[in-house]
Amino acid sequence: MTSGSSPCFWLWTGVGWGVWAGSLAGARAAVALGVFLRDIEPGVSSASRAGNPGFVATTAKSAAEFVPASQDLARLREAAAGCRGCELYRDATQTVFGEGTREARTMMIGEQPGDQEDRRGEPFVGPAGRLLDRALDESGIDREGVYVTNAVKHFKFRRDERGSRRIHKKPGRTEIVACRPWLDAELASVQPDLVILLGATAAQALFGPDFRITERRGEVLELPGDRDAKAVATVHPSSILRSRERDEAYAAFVADLKAAVAVL
Repeated sequence: MTSGSSPCFWLWTGVGWGVWAGSLAGARAAVALGVFLRDIEPGVSSASRAGNPGFVATTAKSAAEFVPASQDLARLREAAAGCRGCELYRDATQTVFGEGTREARTMMIGEQPGDQEDRRGEPFVGPAGRLLDRALDESGIDREGVYVTNAVKHFKFRRDERGSRRIHKKPGRTEIVACRPWLDAELASVQPDLVILLGATAAQALFGPDFRITERRGEVLELPGDRDAKAVATVHPSSILRSRERDEAYAAFVADLKAAVAVL
């Protein structure tokens, strides 16, 4: 950054990333108007900001440019297969888009696909998915009538020491925000009456990073944005598989699902 030039800040506008070329106070003011401050970006040249004291378009990571202007799920799924909105596509086998019908009254949102989902291209088909199927059955919920998806559409992982096994890694805020346009497109297409958020990542994708499952689990919430839908947050089924008190954790999860569908 040259002497006397203004600093730059990454901002999320709701449809894509951009750079705020100006003061920190100005960036904070923009945040207050509904965009999100990401971090200082000193690498943007002053030439790219010349004559523009405010917002400058940039190629920062977001899926927005890959999302078609369509509410057709087949069209969205086809487009998502070529998404390069964040770096996770480089190592993942494929995009794992949501599954279900547009007529579904309930949408369930998880964190990200796991190893088996990444290989098969379908959400919730691994151990956590099988536990979810069992819980849905015990809750009287027909999975065929539920649209199931994830906040992040590619599998994030690390290799074990031998390099033969892929171990789940929690997606970061940048990846969650980059993938948000796909989630918004699914919500616009399905228009569910109820959204069940499975775990902190799913809840924070819609309600922001300060949302805590421990504080608001089971609470009936208004879905953010101009949507006439309710939302209920609970744990992710994978957390039950890791629990030392699995029976109690599973029973509480089933109770959450029963309470959630009672909203319909």
